[in-house]
Amino acid sequence: MKNDGLAPSGTRYRILEAAGEVFAELGFQRATVRKICQRAGVNLASINYHFGEKEKLYFEVLKYVRELSMGKHPLQSGLSESATPEEKLQNFIHSTLLRIFDEGKPAWFGKLMTKEMIEPTHTFDRFIREGMLPFTNLLESIVRELLGSRFDEDQVRLCCASIIGQCAHYNHSRSVVARILQKEIYTPGRIERIANHITQFSLNGLRHLAEEKKHGKETSWK
Repeated sequence: MKNDGLAPSGTRYRILEAAGEVFAELGFQRATVRKICQRAGVNLASINYHFGEKEKLYFEVLKYVRELSMGKHPLQSGLSESATPEEKLQNFIHSTLLRIFDEGKPAWFGKLMTKEMIEPTHTFDRFIREGMLPFTNLLESIVRELLGSRFDEDQVRLCCASIIGQCAHYNHSRSVVARILQKEIYTPGRIERIANHITQFSLNGLRHLAEEKKHGKETSWK
């Protein structure tokens, strides 16, 4: 794969920008290289030269979109070194929701994640393994702090999946949630309130599990 840099005038940059739009709009399956070429104003040879096949281009787009999103809403932004596990979790959830519901180019991240939930690709599996490790490792470390050392890896990851699932629900069920709450829920103030709710809901659940474990009252989830 060739790299002419990501200057706005560069061919590689134009292709990534166009592909990010097209994949976010249509998903991997429906997006075509021809449509990406048209939007980028390049020919097929340019995509082959810089990225090779469609799957490789998609992987680079996922990485590019992640960098855009993380650049605007970085992990642990604004946290002090003395932050508590509870503060870390609230910060993690809030920044995750901001990335999901952002507007402009960073919004591609949430759209791509939504389409992957519906039609998962092998490329996305690779992206999760290689590109999302800082994200998943951070959440696991926070959950471990909150649960204590008595829980095994599978239990910790189930808790992480429940937290991420709550965040994803507000994206996948936008129209339903908006009708239930009877108001616009994706303003900055509402996003912060949702983040606080998910945090408190999750903390209560984690504390309950930790207390049950402490007193030997584990449920059938183990």
